[in-house]
Amino acid sequence: MQSKKIAGQKKPNPVDGLGYFFVGEVELIHKIEIDGTKIVLDVNSGAVHVMDSLAWEVIDDFCTLSKKEILTKYSQKYPLNEIEEVLQEIAGLQQNGLLYSRDSYEEKIFGGDDRFLVKSLCLNVSHDCNMRCRYCFAGSGNFGGTRSLMPLETGERAIDFLLKNCGARRHCEIDFFGGEPLINFETVRSLVSYGRAEAERQNKEIKFTLTTNALLLNDEVTDFLNRENISVVLSLDGRPGVNNAMRIIAGTGRGSYSVIRPKISAFVESRNNENYFVRGTFTRHNLDFSRDVLHLADLGYRYISVEPVVGPLSEEWSIKEEDLSVIFQEYETLVRDYIHCANEGRPFEFFHFNVDLENGPCLPKRLSGCGAGHEYMAVTPEGDLFPCHQFVGMAGFRLGSVWEGVVNMGLVSRFRNAHIYNKETCRKCWAKFHCGGGCHANAQAANKTILQPYHVGCELEKKRLECAIYLQVLRAGANEI
Repeated sequence: MQSKKIAGQKKPNPVDGLGYFFVGEVELIHKIEIDGTKIVLDVNSGAVHVMDSLAWEVIDDFCTLSKKEILTKYSQKYPLNEIEEVLQEIAGLQQNGLLYSRDSYEEKIFGGDDRFLVKSLCLNVSHDCNMRCRYCFAGSGNFGGTRSLMPLETGERAIDFLLKNCGARRHCEIDFFGGEPLINFETVRSLVSYGRAEAERQNKEIKFTLTTNALLLNDEVTDFLNRENISVVLSLDGRPGVNNAMRIIAGTGRGSYSVIRPKISAFVESRNNENYFVRGTFTRHNLDFSRDVLHLADLGYRYISVEPVVGPLSEEWSIKEEDLSVIFQEYETLVRDYIHCANEGRPFEFFHFNVDLENGPCLPKRLSGCGAGHEYMAVTPEGDLFPCHQFVGMAGFRLGSVWEGVVNMGLVSRFRNAHIYNKETCRKCWAKFHCGGGCHANAQAANKTILQPYHVGCELEKKRLECAIYLQVLRAGANEI
């Protein structure tokens, strides 16, 4: 049996006794098998172990059978000395806190810092859009209200709000979002200048990101984004037919692929294929989405994210529970394609496969995810504050405004406390320290509460994580991926 300890994590206290898969209903280890590689993740320590067939079988009984019973059960298939060696190694890993380890994090979340600190803002500089994407959660840009643009004064006040409420943090973040933020490009340009000056004056730095459908990308915009080193997310769903079925140019009824693909390629080339993501969405109409990822990779895009759509189950494009098995197989297909492309010297990065098992996210993100509603907020063109861009306009989720500050501290508290230990489903789940409890907005949409995760989203996240761990194991054990 081979094993790999993931560095950078505190060694937990080992479980007393022979070992357990569960404490109560809480999963302590998780088994992953992809293309014959057998992997065991120790949930609480983050240790990853690659196992041979004997260890893979024995570990199922290690928690419930005595040594004598295990030797008897497997002696017809494996030599006794090999079985004893495996039992000894598993027991040693357990005693060292690398298998069946206990959770040492829960006490930290309840004893943590409850000060109000904002780390990042999503500025909805445009509640309007020049596209009419069929799956748009924002109602084609207006978020269920009137179409509007953020005035410069409101954006400046939002930056002031961030710098005032970020505490001693030196680094903050602002994402320009919409709708389509480039509709309000002059305001974006002025806000970057204002934000840089104010941050410097207060000995801080703001990292800027902009998400665009690329229709308005031109030389002037590109030069500005590159000069200011703004990270950019570019929307393209993949193959022409897939993209055009969902991403429609406003007022034309036509798909957008032929217009935006050349603009995206020119932009990517202008920054030497760095500091961007091309982001797509897959729906029930393209469950073979690995072909869309490969299409984007074949276009020369190195940084790719293709996400599952989230929408009402009544929509024909929404992903259903019965689609999960097909999607799981598709992620494994994508893993093989990923490996093949890397070994051919044309690698790309797929967002959901980028898991850092050596260090991983910081403790707060491991326990509470994105920080929506208390560390991260969205700002409307009028200056209203919401927990994130997906909550904008939703009744009962207004936090306050950049003019008056946060006035609904009860809502802030609800989001701060919506961490993995207050979500019964997450508390039991093997993936909890990697996903941080899932998306609050998806949970609210599916279950009318932020404390009950969206089941389909959870299942997809777990499968992506399994694939990511598998890829990390391959990287650790071979020169080629």
